[in-house]
Order: sequence, then C-alpha cells, then structure tokens
Amino acid sequence: MGKRIKFGPGFLITAAFVGPGTVTSASFAGANFGFSLLWVVVVSGFLAFVLQEMSGRFSLEYGKDLSASLLSLTPFRFLNLIFAFLAVSAVVLGAVAYEAGNITGAFVGLDALIPAGKLWVLIITGVALFFLWRGRYRPIEVFLMGLVGFMGLAFLLTALKAGPPLWRILLGLLPIFPHGGTSLALALLGTTVVPYNLFLYSAVVLKRWGPEDLQSMRWDLGLSIFVGIIITASILITSASAFVPLGIKIKSASVMARQLRPLLGRFATASFCLGLFAAGLSSAITAPYASAWLLKGIFGFKENSLAFKSTASGVVIFGFLSLFLKIKPLQLIVLAQIANGLILPLVVFFLGMSVLRKNSGPGRILLFLLSFSLVLIIVMARFI
Repeated sequence: MGKRIKFGPGFLITAAFVGPGTVTSASFAGANFGFSLLWVVVVSGFLAFVLQEMSGRFSLEYGKDLSASLLSLTPFRFLNLIFAFLAVSAVVLGAVAYEAGNITGAFVGLDALIPAGKLWVLIITGVALFFLWRGRYRPIEVFLMGLVGFMGLAFLLTALKAGPPLWRILLGLLPIFPHGGTSLALALLGTTVVPYNLFLYSAVVLKRWGPEDLQSMRWDLGLSIFVGIIITASILITSASAFVPLGIKIKSASVMARQLRPLLGRFATASFCLGLFAAGLSSAITAPYASAWLLKGIFGFKENSLAFKSTASGVVIFGFLSLFLKIKPLQLIVLAQIANGLILPLVVFFLGMSVLRKNSGPGRILLFLLSFSLVLIIVMARFI
C-alpha cells in the first residue's frame, strides 16, 4: 500500500493570495482587457507552485527555514549581511504594501454595506492588532475563510453560468500583452506569487512536516494553488463577461459586485462585499505574521515573543498609515500588488541562491532559470 498523502500548509498560501488584491486585480483585468490577461493567471500559478515547492523542499531537506539561510549564502559574512538586509527590506516593504491593500479591501467591503468612512479603517486595524497580540485567532480565521470560500465558489459557478465561448478563453491563453495591460499583468503576478509567502511557507512546512513528507508537500501545494488559480481565473472570466459587453468601468465595490448578479441576484452586492471584507481581514493577519517569521529566522527570537509581535504590529501600522496617501481605495489595492510584483525578482534571486547552492541537478537549475526568466519578462514588460 502506498504512503498516505497528507494535506495542510498549502492552503495557507492560497488563503494568503486569494485576498482583496486578487479579487480587485482580476476584476480590473477582465473589465479592461477581457480575456487577454488570462494567460498571466496561468503562468503565475505555475510560478507560484515551482517557487513555493523550492521553498518547502529546502526546509524539508536541510531542516531549517529559508530565512535562516540568508546569513549563510556565501562564505563572506559581510556579504551575507548585505544580502539578508536586501531580502528583509524587500519582503517587509512588500508586506507593508500588501497590508495596505488588505486593510483597504476590508474597508471597501464594509463601507459599501454600512457607510462609516475611515472609522472602518481604524476598527479593522485594531482587530488585526488585537488578534496578532493575542496570538490565537483560529476560530475567526475559519469563519473568515468560510466567507472567502463562499465568494470563490460563487465566482466559479457564475463563470460557468456565464458560459463565454471556449475560443475566447483559449485566445486569452496566448501570451500577449494588450496595449496598456502591463501594469495589471504585473499586479496579477504580484498578487499570486507573493514574496513573503515564500518565507512563510518554508517556516510552516518545517514546523508541520519532516523529510519523509516531501510527496505530501507537493500534492498539498499543487492542489492548493490549483484551487486558488481556478478562483482567480473565474473572477477574471466573470468580470470580462459582465463588463466588457456593456463597456462598464469599475469604480467601486458595488460595481464589482455586479459580476455575481447572474447567480446571486439581489444578494450579489452583500455577498461580494462580505467576501471582500473577509478576504481583507484574514490576509491582514497573515501578511504581518509572515514578516515576523522572516525576522525570527534571521535573528532567532521566539514565536509570539515581544520582538515577534512588535514586528508584526509594525507591518500593520505602516500598512494603516499608507491608507492616508491620496490614492483611491481600489487603485491602492492594485498598486499594492504591483509593488509586490516589482520586488519579486530580488526575492526569487535570493531563493535561488539558497536552494540551488547544494546538491542541485541540471533539472532543478533549468526549472529555476525558466521561472526567474518568466518573472523578469512580466516585470520588464511594465517598463518597455
């Protein structure tokens, strides 16, 4: 009898990237460019699996998480310190940007249901800080992920009900950048291959599993990312089907919610906004937690120590302060994903230095080079 496959940490990654950034970026991509950027969703899913698998495998093979390896990338201590500083700066900056998008998404969802302005921002930030300092938020996390799961299922069923012609979907898998679409392509990449997730997954895998669980890790990760990509693709397809024929531009959460009307009717707005709120709040807890794990691996402080909680709280607070920039909420959410996309090449470079420096065959090296090249192509297209 074969070894039993176990599941677990992979769905944490899916929960982290299926947030307000994914919903908003995929909705904007569908509304503005139809199915043209569907290929970016598929490629981003492939990259997420390859890079997260490298991160998880590193932990299982070497018995330490990815962040701990930053101080031993080269034989030169000073150079290692520089690399660690660059990696930490990039990941924490990305987490702050992502946090701004998460809090904004939760705020936009609630404010569309019960208008209260910036008061919702203060309440959401306070709730995130409360659960981070409390250290236990599993019950509310399960409830929030239930709402997010309902919204994801609603998008999938709506996409199936919309039934766009298959040939249009297949054309969307052709790797072309529509005019003016490179920013949203980068946002789709940044919201799927989240830099801090590479370090978070490495830490969680090491905590949960051992070297004998490599096969389980791959199955768990593959299934989890597949579910996330199906949800993201469904959002893009429903948006393209609902908005492009009528020439509608997305300006608010209530407009985005129209995608779900074919399935949910008059309950579409409430369901969508509750899902957006849940996605924002759950991710608002995950992003700072991941940053704290990164610094924990480098500096060695304990989980849920004062230093750990202070690091996580700092990400929440800086994310909160970012909301007072004079940027429209939905634009801020998309810009946060673009920021993550821009720093991704640097983080992937350090990932490669960590996982390929020992016992790496030509297959692993070629797969990494392919992934790194795809990341660079999408990033550089933004500037060409």
